[in-house]
Amino acid sequence: MTPSIFHNAVVTGACGGLGQALARELIGAGARVALVGLQRPALDALAALAPERCAVYQPDVSDTTALQAMAADWMERFGVPDLVIANAGVAGGFDTVQASDLAVMRRMLEINLLGVATSFQPFLEAMRASGQRGALVGVASLAGWRGMPGNGAYCASKAGLIAYLQSLRAELRPTAITVHTISPGYMRTALTTGNRFAMPGLMEADEAARRLLAGVAAGNEHIVLPRRIGWLSRTLNLLPARLHDRILLGQPRKPRAGEPGSTDIPGLK
Repeated sequence: MTPSIFHNAVVTGACGGLGQALARELIGAGARVALVGLQRPALDALAALAPERCAVYQPDVSDTTALQAMAADWMERFGVPDLVIANAGVAGGFDTVQASDLAVMRRMLEINLLGVATSFQPFLEAMRASGQRGALVGVASLAGWRGMPGNGAYCASKAGLIAYLQSLRAELRPTAITVHTISPGYMRTALTTGNRFAMPGLMEADEAARRLLAGVAAGNEHIVLPRRIGWLSRTLNLLPARLHDRILLGQPRKPRAGEPGSTDIPGLK
């Protein structure tokens, strides 16, 4: 484990998958880490790796008041972060025909899109005032590059996130704060366990975390994991829309809430 250039980090969605892997890497590199998530046992296990440098928080990332209270507590105890990773997210199938799925879409937008802004906002003014180098990292997805059948809610939330990060990056150009958009492909996490289709380039979370942190440290504003899947996605997007849609329609869809293999969405159980 090599020392990180980041010394004070906040990681949302730290309970498992990529978020947990990122937290482990940062803790192992000697950083102070705010562990944000909903599953207390998983967070406590991470904090036990370096209790003097970690704190556990369990806000809903769409709750502005809760995120502001978390940020105030962290900065009072450990100082202003130089890295905020908004990783918390949910996924699942979506069918506009089903009225019940409208609540699924609302919740995905709350967590995957609004949750990134609510994670950044409480830290941003203090980070700007510090004058030190800082990084805001939003974990989007290749699914945000193009809408996919049966996955409209997730694709919309990630496409919106990519646009939001573009806007924020432009706004912060005059400052020492950089904004990074992460577009993972398929990763072996709880969110992909129910997928019934081929997942080319499937990555392990630990490898993805190392590449992500290295890319952010190098100043890369757009990071695709793995890179070759980004090339494949760009190639497919060159196809005529009708042909691309036909290819996608031939693939199994991601399970909707309540279907076998589905991923439960917090607040919709």
